[in-house]
Amino acid sequence: MFRDILFTLRRVKTYALIGESGTGKSFRAKLVAQKYGIDFIIDDGLLIRDNRILAGHSAKKEKTFMAAVKTALFDDKAQRDEVARKLQGEKFRKILVLGTSEKMVNKIAARLQLPNPTRLIHIEDIASREEIERAIRTRKIEGKHVIPVPSIEVKRNYPHIFYDAIRILKRRSFGETLGPTPKVHEKSVVRPEYSKRGKVVISEAALSQMVIHCVDEYNQNIRIKKIAVKDDDAGYRLVITIDVPYGTQLGGNIHELQNYVIDNIERYTGILIEEVNVIIDKIIEENN
Repeated sequence: MFRDILFTLRRVKTYALIGESGTGKSFRAKLVAQKYGIDFIIDDGLLIRDNRILAGHSAKKEKTFMAAVKTALFDDKAQRDEVARKLQGEKFRKILVLGTSEKMVNKIAARLQLPNPTRLIHIEDIASREEIERAIRTRKIEGKHVIPVPSIEVKRNYPHIFYDAIRILKRRSFGETLGPTPKVHEKSVVRPEYSKRGKVVISEAALSQMVIHCVDEYNQNIRIKKIAVKDDDAGYRLVITIDVPYGTQLGGNIHELQNYVIDNIERYTGILIEEVNVIIDKIIEENN
């Protein structure tokens, strides 16, 4: 692809920081960037360099959880085009993308015309179990989120969600030798509207109904016999057992069906479908 050739020529390398929501990715993003000499950070819909928001829209400003997920995934074309154009006009060698799964960071990279991440850093690699659990408790109980830029930058762009500011001295134990003047990172604590209203969860029944609708739209002759839904940190995993009409091309058509289900559910809900497994139980006559 053109984007791969462009950034290969520029020797751009994409890093990814992966972890479940609320485990402290944004809190530690600047430390990771400093350790690896990374110029830009992509976090929750924003393009950040040093202490400035250069482009994008923060997912934290959204009033609903689903809207926040879509913003973080750069689902809006105008938003992703703005960030992609800004990146193409900048000179840089490394960029860090934050996400809850490898699939999420790959999707963000593709939408921003960046190479897929070649270095994956998991939150467990840079934070202790106690630190992660403390971050999760803070998220669940107090609804606090972090944007890795100084308070003055957040107040200017998103004053209605600003809550507090914290300053972190870079610690020697993170993996680098400190210079004569240790660097202090300021981060902004925000409280999005959707965090005040509680979490939104899609039930297995609702997700199954979406699958039924997608399969019916794709081919009304395919009969669904069973749908199994599993939710984990990486996203939703679906197993669909079907009967298909005689003459159906089991390779290409079923693969297209998988993509159709994934694309439509992700587009309309903002949730990530990690995989869709299709089990063909019977080949049936179309008039049965």
